[in-house]
Amino acid sequence: MGQRVAVAGVGMVPFATPSRSETYDVLAERAVRAALADAGIGLDRVQQAYAGYVYGDSTSGQNALYRVGMTGVPVVNVNNNCSTGSSALFLARQAVASGAAECVLAFGFEQMRRGALGSGWDDRPSPFDRFDDVLADADPAVPMAPRYFGAAGQAYCETHGMDPAVFAQVAVKARRHAANNPYAVFTDQVTVDEVLASPHISGPLTRLQCCPPTCGAAAAVVVSEEFARRNGLRADVVIAAQAMATDTPSSFGGDPMRLVGYDMSRAAAQQAYEQAGVSPEDVRVVELHDCFTTNELLSYEALGLTPEGTAEKFVADGDNTYGGRVVTNPSGGLLSKGHPLGATGLAQCAELVWQLRGQAGARQVDGVTVALQHNIGLGGAAVVAVYEKVG
Repeated sequence: MGQRVAVAGVGMVPFATPSRSETYDVLAERAVRAALADAGIGLDRVQQAYAGYVYGDSTSGQNALYRVGMTGVPVVNVNNNCSTGSSALFLARQAVASGAAECVLAFGFEQMRRGALGSGWDDRPSPFDRFDDVLADADPAVPMAPRYFGAAGQAYCETHGMDPAVFAQVAVKARRHAANNPYAVFTDQVTVDEVLASPHISGPLTRLQCCPPTCGAAAAVVVSEEFARRNGLRADVVIAAQAMATDTPSSFGGDPMRLVGYDMSRAAAQQAYEQAGVSPEDVRVVELHDCFTTNELLSYEALGLTPEGTAEKFVADGDNTYGGRVVTNPSGGLLSKGHPLGATGLAQCAELVWQLRGQAGARQVDGVTVALQHNIGLGGAAVVAVYEKVG
């Protein structure tokens, strides 16, 4: 696509557990207003809007945006499971890059209920029937997401001879990073022993290795560089590349690691690197989809941050945190910041923009010029984006 796309403004609200949250429309309004204020424009300048959410009635995006203003801007509602927020951003960027619009808003929100994720419809075929067929011997009493990601983690340990306790180190790192994030849900520190002693969920997963149900909202204003120039907006952070991939037959070939999106994450990452003209070695900070500790570790390899089969060493050497090769999830990630499905991808965007601007406070990673975003939704969609600091 022809036009380079800048992120002119980002905003989000502190994430919260369902018992402590405001309603989705209030959350979304606050996030959108923050993004518009950060960009320095009003809603009247926005030409299109993409609203991401999973749990809610149709046109909830309009209902939320109307609290900011009724400008007549077209609103498209997006649902792509856990990659919903980044899917909304993918469409917004595409609109600007293609020249269809110059200023587009992407926002995501979720008002979640307590407990594990589940299907809202039991009278029609489920998109997860294929997943259950692959794991036909798994305990059906375990909720679907930890069942899938627990099996993937177990498969990794068996394939590479890794001690499952390595996964617990990822949870400890997430809490350590979240301690510096005022938007995060869980900031109390934990030890490996505490993580391993928390209630068992599935495979190598314990409760402290699973992301919590979360409510929240985040937003981004994306613009063409020409629009930014004409209107005096900042354009120092650009989305240099963005790719979305979905399942291929390999996802359902019997390997639990591929069932949870390894191949589509790898395909999207390779496309994004090629589009941006960068390599994994250029990336200093990444916000990746750590819905479970097992998936963070798998994603290190799927994204090319470390060669296949070397994630244990990557963790042991501290290459996934400050002082290492690439800081993964400085925000605390889904594990500790929280995972309001529709907001997650846009919260990742906000964190990376702040990092590239040098506005991340105590979370700031030194010398960031290239950053990577990774967001997956089973069923499936993986979105990977490369952000660059320019100017």
